[in-house]
Amino acid sequence: MPRMTGSRLFAEMMKGYGITHVFFVPTILLEALAEMDGLGIRKILTHGEKAAAYMADGYARARNGPGVCLAQQIGASNLAAGLRDPFMACSPVIAITGGPATPSRYRGAYQEVEDFTQFDPVTKWSVRVDDIARFPDLLRQAFRAATSGAPAPVHLRLLGSHGQGVESEAELQALAEPQFSRLPAFRPAPEMERVKEALARLGTAQRPIIVAGGGVMTSGAQAELVELAEKLQIPVATSLTAKGAILDTHPLSVGVCGTYSRACANQAVSEADLVFFVGTHAGGQVTTIWRIPAPGTPVIQLDIDGQQLGRNYPNAASLQGDAKVALRMMTDAAQNKSAEAAKAWTGRVQQLVAEWRSTMKPMLESDALPMRPERICREITEALPADGVVVSDTGHAGMWSGQMFDITKPGQRYIRCEGSLGWGLPGAMGVKCALPDRPVLCFTGDGGIYYHLTELETAARHGINLVVVVNNNSSLNQEIPLVKTAYREKRDTLSGEIWRFQKEASLAKMAEAMGSAAFRVEKPAELKTLIPKAFGMNRPVLLDCISEEQALAPTAWLPGGARGGY
Repeated sequence: MPRMTGSRLFAEMMKGYGITHVFFVPTILLEALAEMDGLGIRKILTHGEKAAAYMADGYARARNGPGVCLAQQIGASNLAAGLRDPFMACSPVIAITGGPATPSRYRGAYQEVEDFTQFDPVTKWSVRVDDIARFPDLLRQAFRAATSGAPAPVHLRLLGSHGQGVESEAELQALAEPQFSRLPAFRPAPEMERVKEALARLGTAQRPIIVAGGGVMTSGAQAELVELAEKLQIPVATSLTAKGAILDTHPLSVGVCGTYSRACANQAVSEADLVFFVGTHAGGQVTTIWRIPAPGTPVIQLDIDGQQLGRNYPNAASLQGDAKVALRMMTDAAQNKSAEAAKAWTGRVQQLVAEWRSTMKPMLESDALPMRPERICREITEALPADGVVVSDTGHAGMWSGQMFDITKPGQRYIRCEGSLGWGLPGAMGVKCALPDRPVLCFTGDGGIYYHLTELETAARHGINLVVVVNNNSSLNQEIPLVKTAYREKRDTLSGEIWRFQKEASLAKMAEAMGSAAFRVEKPAELKTLIPKAFGMNRPVLLDCISEEQALAPTAWLPGGARGGY
């Protein structure tokens, strides 16, 4: 077996697994980072460990393979906080941290806390590397665990606050397993009798609907999803994560359902007499806190993780397997259903979609000043290139983009924050690192971009040339309904301390100071030329869009005409 340092081993194994970028805050594995220089791996130094984790998450989701982030021991808690989003996203992020050296453990060493267990809730596998001889096999296992079954983050803690425990020389073999460099690592197939059972139930339903989740995107099963839907004439709603699995312009598409949803999608799911969940856990967001579909609605569920089948809705039929394989099996075994036979239900769904679009049209076309967020989303829809990627923050950014932005071309993508406001900018930077030749647009608000605004300097320093569109209302205006409740409608100037920012603060000037091009946008018509111009500038660009403070995104439609809250 060859002798090499653990630093060289780490660099060679990253290369072997196809990693092109690593995201970190020093000091951690500096010798390994130096070894990467000759291997074509880019080192992205960030301004915070949480941002490094978010970039690794965006990178992983965009390339459909592992992303890597690193932090020294004192930064481990920040990195762990950043793993919450990739954990919720089922994203294969590999986190490497330093840890206490054996001689200093439990002795009150500087910056040392026994914090290993903080990674337990946000990873599927977290281990200590206490011997350099174990570094190769545990690193391989990290890639296996992250990419097998339902993907998720993993964590390796190295000896020494900076990972010094693996820097010495030993008999080590830099063996990588390329199978675990992409998702899915395996494509298990469901049993044929379960496929037939699911098809039989779909065949007898009068108003079936498919709800597609993130597992469809991870599996690359978009074409199979649409083919099955067309063969059986079944409408398709998606989770926010799966937006774009079917084009928003497809006649069977009803849009995003759940809490960040189009009313027509929730209405269609609520009227269905059978719901087929594909690659989704049927969690609270996609089901509007388990109210749509209503409890008792017959459900079929397909998921690669058997533990999820029936977890939130009892299943009339369950299929465990990879979405692409399972949907192909179903399509091949299914009998064609004519459009005529399904027209009562598909016509009803298309009516719901048409009514929703008609209702939204005035705001989507509004010339009002300050700008309406709906109009900003429309301009993004019209300007996005055929291979463009929109990366959305959460909160109002997710609500506005999930509802008002349309995926209209097969090569376009939508990648969303799974829950932590502020993910948008660093997440989009990770996406751009994974897809350097594709246009990437981050849609966020001023509340979101303030979290990691300094990463614009990182983008400029490394040439991460994305476009950032900020829906800037100088506030966290999503909180307005909650503030009204808290103040019982008797608001005064002090109530603004809960949700308002300075109107005088210029995000455009801040971005310029950190090396980005920036434009203050006050009229919606300006976006028609500015977005294409920004994509062509070959540098980071921020569009500071001044929008209406009181514009609130529509909340979730509920049966009886009620609306969900924020």
